[in-house]
This record gives sequence, C-alpha cells and structure tokens, in this order.
Amino acid sequence: MVAIIPARYSSVRLEGKLLLPVAGKPLILHTLAQAGKASRVDRVIVATDDERIFQVVLQNGGEAVMTSAGHQSGSDRIAEVARDLPQGSIIVNVQGDEPLISPKTIDLAVEALIADPSADISTTCERISDAADVLSPDIVKVVTDNAGNALYFSRSPIPFPRDAVKKAGSIGEALKDPHVLSLFRKHTGLYVYRREYLLEFTGLPQTTLEKTEMLEQLRALENGARIKVVETAEGSIGVDTAEDLERMRALLEEPEVAVS
Repeated sequence: MVAIIPARYSSVRLEGKLLLPVAGKPLILHTLAQAGKASRVDRVIVATDDERIFQVVLQNGGEAVMTSAGHQSGSDRIAEVARDLPQGSIIVNVQGDEPLISPKTIDLAVEALIADPSADISTTCERISDAADVLSPDIVKVVTDNAGNALYFSRSPIPFPRDAVKKAGSIGEALKDPHVLSLFRKHTGLYVYRREYLLEFTGLPQTTLEKTEMLEQLRALENGARIKVVETAEGSIGVDTAEDLERMRALLEEPEVAVS
C-alpha cells in the first residue's frame, strides 16, 4: 500500500501553508509522519510541483517526487506518480494539510477497499455535530446506501429533512433537534484507490455534476464507480486559513498533547 500526499505550494487562502512551521517543523512533515504510522501503509511519497517542498521532505528523510505544475487536482498529481507503481497497487490519497490525520482512519479506509472487490474507491466521513457545518457550502455532505456505498456528495444539506423543516419553519430551526442533526455526515478528504481505477478516473472528462458542485468525486459516481464510505470516530482538522493554522499550532505545541 502506498500513501501519496499531493503537495502544492500555492494556496488560495494561505500561501505556502505546507511549509509554515508548526511545533518546530513544516506542516507537511507532520502529515508525512502521521501517514507513515498507518499499519496498512508500506510507503509514503510526497508528490509536489515545488522545489522547496521537495527539498524539505528529502532533507528530513522522506520520499518525494517532482510532478507537473499543470495538474488541476490532487488526484491528477497522484496519478502521475501511480503510473510508475506496480499494477494492482492500492493508493492512498492523503491531504497534505491534515497534520492530525489518524493512522487508524487510513487503515480503516484501506481495509474497506480490500474487503470489497467490487469497490473502486473508498473514502471517509464523520458525524456532524455543529449545525453550521450542515449549512456551510464549504463542508461536503455525503449520503450512502445500506451497504455503505456513496449515493451522492453535495455542498447542500443532504438528506433534506422535509417534514422536520416544515414543522420547525426552517432548516436552521430543524437542526436544533439532535435527532435531525444526527442524520448528516461530513465527507472528509481521504481517498483510497485501486491503481488501475485511479488512472482510468483521471483520464475521464469532467462531468456536469462535478462542474456544478465543484466536487471531482461526482465524476466517479456519474461514470458508475462504486465508492465505499467508512464512518470514523476520529476527526481530522484541515489547515485552510490563518485561523486554522493558529488552532493547529495550539494543539501540536501543547506539551501534554500526544498525537497517535
């Protein structure tokens, strides 16, 4: 199993975030270390288009590969690396800006894909505990069938609790009911692919739903892929803004906090 961390220097909201210092070392190195702790991962590769990130990883004993600067997504970047890996490889896409990603979460997602030969991709979700996340278009929601396969991903609240909304007067009011809030799941950015499907997927043209919601996993669903969704109890925190960075620093720089 190979974990690949797509790592761009450019970021819309926090430029160069993967090289910003957290607890004495660049952010990307925390993510690299966490991915390496997963028992199902044999190798971790940072895929980057930036010489600074490349050098930081190498100088700290990690493995990095320089990739094209023209990729439109992280999936495209890891696919470039995956082409040189053996057939039948299992590829884990770990987001570079999640330095607290749980190794147990990675293992669960890998095991879910291995356990279901009919699945092309596995990914993760977690319960939503804050009603604001249900309403936020920045938080992607997912719904699944009874077997845990993804039916749809959306930036909108799904499923829509029609009767509860009619009774409460608005979805915001309806979400004050813990039972209603418990219906929602947040999609998190970890993916596990079979190598051959990853190469097929990244060769497909963008689809209507993908472009509408700006969610590339919808391209897979629209083309008939089976995506196994695993619910995890251990949440992860992405670093997208300066506020996120300060929160991460507070967590990782507390001497009593141990990252498992």
